[in-house]
Amino acid sequence: MAEVGESSREDAVLPPVVSSPSSTEESSVVAPVVVEEQEKEPELKEEVQAIEIKNNEPSELILGEMEESTSQSCAAKKIKIEIKEKKEKKHKVDEDEIQKMQILVSSFSEEQLNRYEMYRRSAFPKAAIKRLIQSITGTSVSQNVVIAMSGIAKVFVGEVVEEALDVCEKWGELPPLQPKHMREAVRRLKSRGQIPNSKYKKILFH
Repeated sequence: MAEVGESSREDAVLPPVVSSPSSTEESSVVAPVVVEEQEKEPELKEEVQAIEIKNNEPSELILGEMEESTSQSCAAKKIKIEIKEKKEKKHKVDEDEIQKMQILVSSFSEEQLNRYEMYRRSAFPKAAIKRLIQSITGTSVSQNVVIAMSGIAKVFVGEVVEEALDVCEKWGELPPLQPKHMREAVRRLKSRGQIPNSKYKKILFH
Protein backbone atom coordinates (compact mmCIF):
# COMPACT_ATOMS: atom_id res chain seq x y z
CA MET A 1 0.00 0.00 0.00
CA ALA A 2 2.81 2.38 0.78
CA GLU A 3 4.40 1.78 -2.61
CA VAL A 4 1.12 2.52 -4.35
CA GLY A 5 0.80 5.83 -2.45
CA GLU A 6 4.35 6.91 -3.33
CA SER A 7 3.83 6.19 -7.01
CA SER A 8 0.63 8.20 -6.99
CA ARG A 9 2.47 11.10 -5.31
CA GLU A 10 5.22 11.04 -7.91
CA ASP A 11 2.62 11.12 -10.68
CA ALA A 12 0.96 14.08 -9.03
CA VAL A 13 4.22 16.04 -8.54
CA LEU A 14 5.74 15.60 -12.00
CA PRO A 15 4.63 18.25 -14.53
CA PRO A 16 3.07 17.27 -17.79
CA VAL A 17 5.53 16.54 -20.54
CA VAL A 18 5.47 19.26 -23.27
CA SER A 19 6.54 18.11 -26.64
CA SER A 20 9.37 20.36 -28.03
CA PRO A 21 9.41 21.32 -31.70
CA SER A 22 11.42 19.06 -33.86
CA SER A 23 14.60 20.07 -35.63
CA THR A 24 12.87 20.05 -39.03
CA GLU A 25 10.36 22.65 -37.83
CA GLU A 26 13.16 24.88 -36.51
CA SER A 27 15.02 24.70 -39.80
CA SER A 28 11.84 25.50 -41.72
CA VAL A 29 11.29 28.63 -39.59
CA VAL A 30 14.94 29.87 -39.68
CA ALA A 31 15.53 29.26 -43.41
CA PRO A 32 13.09 31.92 -44.72
CA VAL A 33 14.56 34.52 -42.35
CA VAL A 34 18.11 33.84 -43.61
CA VAL A 35 16.96 33.98 -47.23
CA GLU A 36 15.24 37.31 -46.65
CA GLU A 37 18.38 38.74 -45.03
CA GLN A 38 20.53 37.50 -47.95
CA GLU A 39 18.13 39.10 -50.42
CA LYS A 40 18.25 42.41 -48.53
CA GLU A 41 22.08 42.55 -48.38
CA PRO A 42 22.67 43.33 -52.13
CA GLU A 43 19.93 45.94 -52.06
CA LEU A 44 21.57 47.60 -49.07
CA LYS A 45 24.96 47.49 -50.80
CA GLU A 46 23.50 49.08 -53.94
CA GLU A 47 21.90 51.84 -51.88
CA VAL A 48 25.18 52.48 -50.04
CA GLN A 49 27.07 52.63 -53.36
CA ALA A 50 24.51 55.03 -54.81
CA ILE A 51 24.80 57.28 -51.75
CA GLU A 52 28.61 57.19 -51.99
CA ILE A 53 28.47 58.11 -55.71
CA LYS A 54 26.10 60.98 -54.99
CA ASN A 55 28.35 62.18 -52.22
CA ASN A 56 31.45 61.93 -54.44
CA GLU A 57 29.93 63.74 -57.46
CA PRO A 58 29.59 67.15 -55.78
CA SER A 59 33.10 66.88 -54.39
CA GLU A 60 34.47 66.14 -57.88
CA LEU A 61 32.51 69.04 -59.32
CA ILE A 62 33.76 71.32 -56.56
CA LEU A 63 37.35 70.20 -57.19
CA GLY A 64 36.94 70.81 -60.93
CA GLU A 65 35.50 74.27 -60.33
CA MET A 66 38.28 75.05 -57.89
CA GLU A 67 40.92 73.96 -60.42
CA GLU A 68 39.30 76.06 -63.16
CA SER A 69 39.06 79.08 -60.87
CA THR A 70 42.70 78.72 -59.81
CA SER A 71 43.84 78.38 -63.44
CA GLN A 72 41.80 81.44 -64.41
CA SER A 73 43.17 83.43 -61.51
CA CYS A 74 46.73 82.42 -62.44
CA ALA A 75 46.15 83.47 -66.06
CA ALA A 76 44.67 86.78 -64.92
CA LYS A 77 47.65 87.39 -62.64
CA LYS A 78 50.07 86.65 -65.50
CA ILE A 79 48.23 89.06 -67.79
CA LYS A 80 48.26 91.75 -65.12
CA ILE A 81 51.99 91.24 -64.56
CA GLU A 82 52.69 91.43 -68.31
CA ILE A 83 50.62 94.61 -68.66
CA LYS A 84 52.42 96.13 -65.68
CA GLU A 85 55.83 95.24 -67.15
CA LYS A 86 54.87 96.72 -70.52
CA LYS A 87 53.70 99.91 -68.85
CA GLU A 88 56.93 100.15 -66.89
CA LYS A 89 59.01 99.59 -70.04
CA LYS A 90 56.99 102.18 -71.94
CA HIS A 91 57.37 104.63 -69.09
CA LYS A 92 61.14 104.07 -69.07
CA VAL A 93 61.32 104.55 -72.85
CA ASP A 94 59.27 107.73 -72.60
CA GLU A 95 61.54 109.06 -69.87
CA ASP A 96 64.64 108.25 -71.96
CA GLU A 97 63.17 109.98 -75.00
CA ILE A 98 62.26 113.04 -72.93
CA GLN A 99 65.79 113.22 -71.53
CA LYS A 100 67.30 112.87 -75.01
CA MET A 101 64.97 115.54 -76.36
CA GLN A 102 65.88 117.88 -73.51
CA ILE A 103 69.57 117.39 -74.23
CA LEU A 104 68.96 117.99 -77.94
CA VAL A 105 66.91 121.13 -77.38
CA SER A 106 69.44 122.51 -74.93
CA SER A 107 72.12 122.19 -77.60
CA PHE A 108 70.07 124.12 -80.22
CA SER A 109 71.17 127.49 -81.40
CA GLU A 110 68.73 130.39 -81.21
CA GLU A 111 67.74 130.03 -84.86
CA GLN A 112 67.23 126.27 -84.55
CA LEU A 113 65.20 126.74 -81.40
CA ASN A 114 62.90 129.23 -83.14
CA ARG A 115 62.42 126.85 -86.06
CA TYR A 116 61.65 123.99 -83.68
CA GLU A 117 59.09 126.10 -81.82
CA MET A 118 57.41 127.03 -85.09
CA TYR A 119 57.36 123.38 -86.11
CA ARG A 120 55.72 122.33 -82.84
CA ARG A 121 53.13 125.07 -83.06
CA SER A 122 52.27 124.52 -86.71
CA ALA A 123 49.28 122.35 -87.59
CA PHE A 124 46.87 121.87 -90.46
CA PRO A 125 43.36 123.22 -89.86
CA LYS A 126 41.21 120.25 -88.92
CA ALA A 127 38.14 121.62 -90.68
CA ALA A 128 40.01 121.72 -94.01
CA ILE A 129 41.35 118.20 -93.47
CA LYS A 130 37.85 116.94 -92.65
CA ARG A 131 36.37 118.52 -95.80
CA LEU A 132 39.14 117.00 -97.91
CA ILE A 133 38.63 113.50 -96.48
CA GLN A 134 34.86 113.71 -96.90
CA SER A 135 35.18 114.92 -100.49
CA ILE A 136 37.45 111.96 -101.33
CA THR A 137 35.66 109.19 -99.42
CA GLY A 138 32.11 110.53 -99.69
CA THR A 139 31.37 109.65 -96.08
CA SER A 140 31.55 111.48 -92.78
CA VAL A 141 34.57 110.72 -90.57
CA SER A 142 35.15 110.95 -86.85
CA GLN A 143 37.34 113.50 -85.11
CA ASN A 144 40.01 110.89 -84.35
CA VAL A 145 40.46 110.22 -88.07
CA VAL A 146 40.82 113.94 -88.74
CA ILE A 147 43.47 114.28 -86.00
CA ALA A 148 45.40 111.28 -87.33
CA MET A 149 45.34 112.52 -90.93
CA SER A 150 46.42 116.02 -89.93
CA GLY A 151 49.37 114.53 -88.05
CA ILE A 152 50.33 112.36 -91.03
CA ALA A 153 50.11 115.39 -93.34
CA LYS A 154 52.38 117.35 -91.01
CA VAL A 155 54.98 114.56 -91.03
CA PHE A 156 54.79 114.35 -94.83
CA VAL A 157 55.33 118.08 -95.24
CA GLY A 158 58.27 117.88 -92.83
CA GLU A 159 59.91 115.19 -94.96
CA VAL A 160 59.41 117.23 -98.13
CA VAL A 161 60.87 120.37 -96.51
CA GLU A 162 63.85 118.41 -95.18
CA GLU A 163 64.55 117.01 -98.64
CA ALA A 164 64.15 120.49 -100.15
CA LEU A 165 66.73 121.87 -97.72
CA ASP A 166 69.14 119.14 -98.80
CA VAL A 167 68.51 120.06 -102.44
CA CYS A 168 69.12 123.73 -101.70
CA GLU A 169 72.40 122.89 -99.97
CA LYS A 170 73.57 120.60 -102.81
CA TRP A 171 72.84 123.25 -105.37
CA GLY A 172 74.98 125.70 -103.43
CA GLU A 173 72.11 128.00 -102.63
CA LEU A 174 70.93 129.44 -99.35
CA PRO A 175 67.43 129.42 -97.80
CA PRO A 176 64.66 130.51 -97.95
CA LEU A 177 63.32 127.61 -99.97
CA GLN A 178 61.98 128.26 -103.43
CA PRO A 179 59.37 126.35 -105.47
CA LYS A 180 62.11 124.73 -107.56
CA HIS A 181 63.60 123.23 -104.38
CA MET A 182 60.22 121.82 -103.38
CA ARG A 183 59.56 120.35 -106.83
CA GLU A 184 62.98 118.69 -106.89
CA ALA A 185 62.42 117.32 -103.39
CA VAL A 186 59.09 115.79 -104.42
CA ARG A 187 60.67 114.31 -107.57
CA ARG A 188 63.44 112.69 -105.54
CA LEU A 189 61.04 111.28 -102.96
CA LYS A 190 58.89 109.80 -105.75
CA SER A 191 61.93 108.23 -107.39
CA ARG A 192 62.78 106.57 -104.05
CA GLY A 193 59.19 105.33 -103.68
CA GLN A 194 58.47 107.43 -100.59
CA ILE A 195 55.55 109.19 -102.30
CA PRO A 196 52.85 107.07 -103.98
CA ASN A 197 51.99 107.92 -107.55
CA SER A 198 48.61 109.64 -107.54
CA LYS A 199 48.05 109.33 -111.29
CA TYR A 200 45.97 106.34 -112.35
CA LYS A 201 47.49 104.31 -115.15
CA LYS A 202 45.44 101.97 -117.26
CA ILE A 203 47.08 98.60 -117.76
CA LEU A 204 46.29 97.16 -121.17
CA PHE A 205 46.52 93.43 -121.73
CA HIS A 206 47.42 92.40 -125.25
